[in-house]
Amino acid sequence: MSILGTRVVRVEDPRLLTVGGTYAADVDDPRLAGAIHATYVRSTVAHAEIGAVDLDEARAMPGVVDVVAGDEVDLPPIAGVTNEAMRRPYLARDRVRFVGEPVAVVLTERPEQGPDAAEAVVVDYAPLPAVVDPCDALADDTVLFPEVGTNLVGAFGTPPTADAGGPDASDVVVRQRIVNQRLAACPLEVRSSAATWDLGRLVLWCSTQNAHGLQHAVAAAYGLDRSEVLVVTPDVGGGFGAKIGGHPEDILLGWLSRRCGRPVRWVETRSENMVGMVHGRAQVHDVTIGGRPDGTIEAYHLSIVQDAGAYPNMAAFLPRLTRTMAAGTYAIPTVTSDARVAVTTTTPVASYRGAGRPEATAAIERAVDLFAAEVGLDPAEVRRRNLVPRFDEPHRTASGATYDCGDFPAALDRALAAAGYDELRAEQRRRRAQGDRLALGIGLSTYVEVTSGPRAGSEFAEVEVRDTAGGDGVEVVVATGSSPHGQGLETAFAMLVADEMGVPLDAVRVVHGDTDQVARGVGTFGSRSLQLGGSAVRGAAAEVVDRARRLAADLLEAAPDDVVLDTAAGRFHVAGTPAVGRTWADLVAAAAAGDAGDGAALRAEHDFSTTQPTYPFGAHVAVVEVDTESGDVRLVRHVACDDAGRVLNPLLAEGQRHGGIAQGAAQALYEQVAFDADGNPLTTNFADYAVVSAAELPSFELVDLQTPTWVNPLGAKGIGESGTIGSTPAVHNAVCDAVAHLGVRHIDMPTTPERVWRAIRAAE
Repeated sequence: MSILGTRVVRVEDPRLLTVGGTYAADVDDPRLAGAIHATYVRSTVAHAEIGAVDLDEARAMPGVVDVVAGDEVDLPPIAGVTNEAMRRPYLARDRVRFVGEPVAVVLTERPEQGPDAAEAVVVDYAPLPAVVDPCDALADDTVLFPEVGTNLVGAFGTPPTADAGGPDASDVVVRQRIVNQRLAACPLEVRSSAATWDLGRLVLWCSTQNAHGLQHAVAAAYGLDRSEVLVVTPDVGGGFGAKIGGHPEDILLGWLSRRCGRPVRWVETRSENMVGMVHGRAQVHDVTIGGRPDGTIEAYHLSIVQDAGAYPNMAAFLPRLTRTMAAGTYAIPTVTSDARVAVTTTTPVASYRGAGRPEATAAIERAVDLFAAEVGLDPAEVRRRNLVPRFDEPHRTASGATYDCGDFPAALDRALAAAGYDELRAEQRRRRAQGDRLALGIGLSTYVEVTSGPRAGSEFAEVEVRDTAGGDGVEVVVATGSSPHGQGLETAFAMLVADEMGVPLDAVRVVHGDTDQVARGVGTFGSRSLQLGGSAVRGAAAEVVDRARRLAADLLEAAPDDVVLDTAAGRFHVAGTPAVGRTWADLVAAAAAGDAGDGAALRAEHDFSTTQPTYPFGAHVAVVEVDTESGDVRLVRHVACDDAGRVLNPLLAEGQRHGGIAQGAAQALYEQVAFDADGNPLTTNFADYAVVSAAELPSFELVDLQTPTWVNPLGAKGIGESGTIGSTPAVHNAVCDAVAHLGVRHIDMPTTPERVWRAIRAAE
């Protein structure tokens, strides 16, 4: 019986729950002996010209080894995705563009000496006007890069026209501006790193989601060959997209170490993380949806303004994902979109769980609810009439995506049935008829997302069977280019190896996050790890089995085609004669002795690649109660039907779904990074930024659906971001639905009590 598809408890948890993890701040390596500590001096104004930077008082502070200002750093500016004229310096030089931008760095003997010394650095700022709204930034009244002459990073797509079959040509046309607010990733482990030079190589320990990607970035920054850079990523306490690659503060440590001739460590504070680490989302949508009075949607247009923050990087790419996924789950004949990306005097924006796809789903799902209200139909019925029917062959959408396989109507039907949708609507009618203070809201969403990237990609794995230091067993070492940071990949990859090779789970050891021990890799983001990394692991394991079969055939004096692996017993034998066989330990000993093969027979590398991404999908039903007197919202139920293809381990998949739903619901109800008109951040810690906790959430109700994909041999699609994508619009729609009978048409996220209360009062 195969272990795949079973509820295997995570193998990494005993260590994490007893001994504890080893994070970048915990690394105790002899190469870091005598390390000094970096504290960044961060801008206290959002936009200003930099005059003199006085370092003298800081240099005289106790324990200070060195203080460095921006004009001393000779590394080239950080390359962006677009517009090289908007590249970011490691330390600001002539101008600062957001509160929290590093201006200088203090190096001290002990970490607690750094903050006081940083306070002693005096920077002469000549304030300039701030611009925090990306739509305002497009007016170019205040320009962040005078040499460029505009805040526009890029624009693509065209607005619709009535004669081209756009929404305005329909009988029913609905328009709405929707703000998909800025969010903070809030990983429990803040950013931390350490650097030193060892025998001419730069060694960097860093909390990152892709060690090899960071190795490439560091090598390029320093003009080094990849072999001259070693990146080590120990345990990572959460990433959520914000730890893809490295940050300027991480990469600069090598330069500081070389300057001082000593190792350098850096660990940020929570407040630094909130203002200095990249944020997510930050899109403004203008949706126009058109159709017929019978509920048929004929055309949809999405206009996007993306806030890139002060320096455009990944944010310049995010609207492309949003545009590609604009059609969602619907068979809409005409879907168009346009996008503009603007810089603002705020923290830069990059990936955050879903990265461009949640924004697309939030827009179309809110638009469908608004359209349903306009034509007077139940939102579930409007969805049924417009969903793409079940498909097993590639389906091309009007917005340019090619879905692999799916059954969107089945997901909706299962979610509605599990929620008891008709009964919920009946209860809602009863409460409204009685004028109940606690209004019931029911929100729906159907979603589809793209995982493993718009062009898919590849991942590397190596599998080797080794002797257990003279014991009678073996160890299977799996080296993976994927990066575990909470998803349970060590368990998943061990399951794949155990199933393929017939070894116990505890005989498998997964190695990752070390560019010396893992030859190459891409990393973990975009829900790619199992379908690409797992397929690579399984491919390498299968190659090892094939080599082992040939070795066993020599020992058994049989033809390789006649030798089979009994995975239940972990033995190779000639088909039909199981009494005589060879174990993995026998084969390791034979290979080591050179009795057969070349001594490296039980090791294989495998690069798995595909040009087609996968498209998980699902349907969510959220139920909220809204206090119509205070505006308080409580999420009382959440039902989620999420399809991720063939599920390797339901326990791991459910964990990802629970976490994703929580983060998505938090966006709808609580979380928002806020700035005042002068660009000052108002959400700099967990007292100001409302991170969701278990106390605010119900126990989620999960409904299963599996449509295995043909894109990879595992039949797997991504699951890490699906819950986030499906839950946000469901909860958002539920809040708007709860107060619709009071005349409220729309409330922007987060639907805080104040916003809900104001919307009710305005409708009155």
